[in-house]
Amino acid sequence: MRPLEGITILDLSRVLACPFATQILAELGATVIKVEQPGTGDETRGFEPVVTGDAGSVSAYYLAFNRSKQSITVNLRSPAGQDLIRRLAADADVVLENFPVGTLKKYGLDYATLSALYPRLLYVSCTGFGMTGPYASRKGYDTVFQAMGGIMSLTGERGGGPVKPGLPVADLTSGLWVAIGILTTLLGRERTDTGCHVDFSMLDGQVGLLSLAAARWFALGEVPPRIGTEHPGRIPSAAFVCADGKWVQITGSDQHWAPLCRLLGLEAWADDATLARNADRVARRDEVMAGLSTAIARLPREELCRRCDAVGVPAGPILQVDEVFADPHVQARGMVEDYPHPQIGSFPGLRVPFRFAGFDDPAMTRPPLLGEHTEAILQERLGLDAQAIAELRTQGAI
Repeated sequence: MRPLEGITILDLSRVLACPFATQILAELGATVIKVEQPGTGDETRGFEPVVTGDAGSVSAYYLAFNRSKQSITVNLRSPAGQDLIRRLAADADVVLENFPVGTLKKYGLDYATLSALYPRLLYVSCTGFGMTGPYASRKGYDTVFQAMGGIMSLTGERGGGPVKPGLPVADLTSGLWVAIGILTTLLGRERTDTGCHVDFSMLDGQVGLLSLAAARWFALGEVPPRIGTEHPGRIPSAAFVCADGKWVQITGSDQHWAPLCRLLGLEAWADDATLARNADRVARRDEVMAGLSTAIARLPREELCRRCDAVGVPAGPILQVDEVFADPHVQARGMVEDYPHPQIGSFPGLRVPFRFAGFDDPAMTRPPLLGEHTEAILQERLGLDAQAIAELRTQGAI
């Protein structure tokens, strides 16, 4: 048994953040009913990159965030479609949506309407800026939230302009926040037997990640500058280029300083009491970083990492995506798993990174075809017969 078996999530969301959340929960055992627009579905079904197989083409973007779900097509603009959603909500534990503020109220699918019908319902609204505040009606995307939430101002080389991270950090972390919110309210409902509305703002989610930068601002009044891979308050903690042109990240504390210096041949620094404390090294940042860079540049990366491992200095090669998936430890942990797909054959996905003792591990199945489960869901959950389903199709409700 997986931990979330018996939980049903009615997922009205699309694109990335919320679909990522429900994919995680689905592979932890929840039943996720993904509601999509008839004819087109989640817009990411048309996003690049496209994978082509013997029986058709599908979006790898869609595949990455919609595994292990059921797909039903419902026209939310249709009164009959709206009624279907209200009826499906009756058996759902959670309704998740990421529409602009006020959209679902027009359709009678907002929290106030559904909670009046089903008081134990958990309803999660994921919006760009939240349900309240001066920006509530604004539109935004991942990079907008990165920009406004501060992370982009912190990312980049010393003296250079702001840089976005290489992944859609705001979307991905918002998905994790949403998953946390759903799990938290599920637990809370077990204790109170009452429903809840979760108002999650993606901007709030980014501000909530500022952590160390916020601590430095609160404590020192410091606006952290961009310093590349260096840590604002720790030395060593940075990326260094090795003799073979490959890069390594070394991060250590005071107990690692002397062993690092010795493996690099910096014996004088290893015995220098004025460099033994992190605060002293930070005060001499330019000198220390220059010396480390010069010494590290004399060693090939594999040799440097071997030496670091031998004396317990935390270090790791900076790997490209292809190198990550070729890494023997990543392979041993089984982070990539193939699943069969009727259009493209076998395709790989990244596993939910948990291993359980006491529950079954997360399980991966393929993403659904558009509307693949519409008839089965309407028959099994709402008791509709073939004629009623055909009439809904004629009305354009599904």
